[in-house]
Amino acid sequence: MIIYPAIDMRAGRCVRLCKGRAQDMTDYGNPLAMALRWQRQGAAWLHLVDLDGAFTGRAANLAYAQQIAALADIPVQLGGGIRTLADIADRLEKRGIARVILGTVALENPSLVIQACRAYPGRVICGVDAVGGRVAVRGWVTPSETSAEELALRLRDAGVETIIYTDISRDGTRTGPNLAETAALAQSTGLQVIASGGVRGKADIRALRETGCTGVICGKALYEGDLTLAQALAAAKGEDA
Repeated sequence: MIIYPAIDMRAGRCVRLCKGRAQDMTDYGNPLAMALRWQRQGAAWLHLVDLDGAFTGRAANLAYAQQIAALADIPVQLGGGIRTLADIADRLEKRGIARVILGTVALENPSLVIQACRAYPGRVICGVDAVGGRVAVRGWVTPSETSAEELALRLRDAGVETIIYTDISRDGTRTGPNLAETAALAQSTGLQVIASGGVRGKADIRALRETGCTGVICGKALYEGDLTLAQALAAAKGEDA
């Protein structure tokens, strides 16, 4: 199971939100410095999000993402504001991004997901971001009537192999992940599921490992010191640190 340190970018800063609320933000400094810090501590991947792009649909932190991809020796995945096939091609072919994350368009433009998966097999993953079991888009501020499982099954049929499941109500709260929904999605869809939202310590990572998910995105717990990356990496292997 892979641990993905999260680097959420807003106005050129590395930040963390609570439950996706833009007004509830903590600033952790320079995103490149954070990327290199997690790399030095043993990360195998980095998870980048352009929050401005997610909220507005227009990339605003792409230069920082490109800089991280160029200077880090580990692959990065990027989401936020990616709305067209041209956007996807730009990130994958010109910016050094290893994988793109589709969020809003995963729900609103299924034909684009199909095109992207055919053009870039294995390099397109989708975010299934839900609150109360229902998917929310456009930076998590616009709710839908589509269930997380329903969207995940549609994505599987479109050619997606990996999804990121986020329980929005737990993101940035350090109250524990939604283990039941994570396990249900992994079992009912057969997709590779990366869990996100609520991780607070080693026990949560061990529990997520038992659900069958293939990765965990860690944010606030790492930044606030509740969990070290070494501890997270060990727990992902079923070890202790």
